[in-house]
Amino acid sequence: MKRKWVRSTVASLLALVLFVGSGAFANTSLAADEVTDWNLDAAILIEASTGKVLYEENADALLGVASMTKMMTEYLLHEAIAEGTVSWDDQYTVTDKTYEISQDTSLSNVPLRNGEQYTIQELYEAMVIYSANAATIAIAETIAGSEAEFVTLMNEKAGELGLDEYRFVNSSGLNNADMKGYHPENTGADEENAMSARSTAKLANRLLKDFPEVLETAGIAKKTFREGTEDATEMQNWNFMLESLVFEYEGADGIKTGTTDFAGYTFTGTAKREDMRLISVVMNATDDNGVGSYEARFSATADIFDYGFDQFSLQEMVPGDYTIEGQESLEVTKGKEDTVDIQSQDPIQMVVKEGEEAASEPVLSLDEELLNEEGQLTAPVEEGEVVGKLGLNLGEDDLGFLDNSMSSSMQVDVVTTESVQKANWFVLSMRAVGGFFGNLWETVSSTVKGWF
Repeated sequence: MKRKWVRSTVASLLALVLFVGSGAFANTSLAADEVTDWNLDAAILIEASTGKVLYEENADALLGVASMTKMMTEYLLHEAIAEGTVSWDDQYTVTDKTYEISQDTSLSNVPLRNGEQYTIQELYEAMVIYSANAATIAIAETIAGSEAEFVTLMNEKAGELGLDEYRFVNSSGLNNADMKGYHPENTGADEENAMSARSTAKLANRLLKDFPEVLETAGIAKKTFREGTEDATEMQNWNFMLESLVFEYEGADGIKTGTTDFAGYTFTGTAKREDMRLISVVMNATDDNGVGSYEARFSATADIFDYGFDQFSLQEMVPGDYTIEGQESLEVTKGKEDTVDIQSQDPIQMVVKEGEEAASEPVLSLDEELLNEEGQLTAPVEEGEVVGKLGLNLGEDDLGFLDNSMSSSMQVDVVTTESVQKANWFVLSMRAVGGFFGNLWETVSSTVKGWF
């Protein structure tokens, strides 16, 4: 891959130093000559579809996140859009607060006119592409009525999403001291948002999983805000790794940068090549002299992505429509048919490191609540009915998921391949009669044999 900047030199860092206490990367430890000497406070790299951790360093430390905060605001906006409580065409009327903050050219902003209306769509684009802070606050006020109430929603959602280390005090990622005295109630005058690299990666992963359309906007390199008006502002995406920008990287299409004095130069990036998407987080990236810069965070991110794409691949371990030998069907009671065929619905994929083989054995787990005491389904049975899960028995292999809940990526639904209608009363009656005489005959035969 040709680069437009000078790459840092490869150094010999022991994997033991990098992963002490993590345990999450035990089966994919870095060799000494595979690691680049990154000057970061923390970092993490995951494969998006499985949530497998490919690399981490100091990933649980609570650190400043600056405008990476906006990923939470994006999540809550998309959720509100999906629920119908907010629409893209809704109009926001600029308040004194958003007007005054928007006029500060030392912050990332698009100019907003006091009392004028803007659509949520154009405010959203300003937030995602240009990291516009006042536009972000406007979105927060639209969703929750006030930024203070929105901060409550942010912290509640963080808990729901399983984030472990986080602190949200505003919607944008600014230091509260930069908010012209308008910082949210019940927060400190100089407080700032913080998350761990792991929690930031979890948030990014859920944003892309639940609302993948966010990349349609996050991947826009340049756009004009309010084109054709005197307030027209050229918005160049702060993610310089996008195609056509100065640090472009093949496959990069998101997600969010962040910079404050407290957080340093941070970046949550994502890139996709073929069928594998990686998500990385770098926090407080600096050069060899300890000076933070755009180049430092994008260079480190590129190195981390290179490591992920070069050393790992997403492999299909079990194909779709798979059946385990000897477990191809389930018995059915009270149905026109005695059995129904079952198979997995989707393939199971797994991230495998270059040069290693992932030993795995498919394991079927049936939903016991659907079965009677004899292990049978009761008719009627619908085609495509989920009756269990197909997973992988990986033995002692430590996959290193982003969190334990993501181990579900190693499981897929097992479904019925056909429907079984319930037998009518006559058929059921005849079966009962036949069963009675069959049991009676067995009893008589056993008794007669006993006489001789």
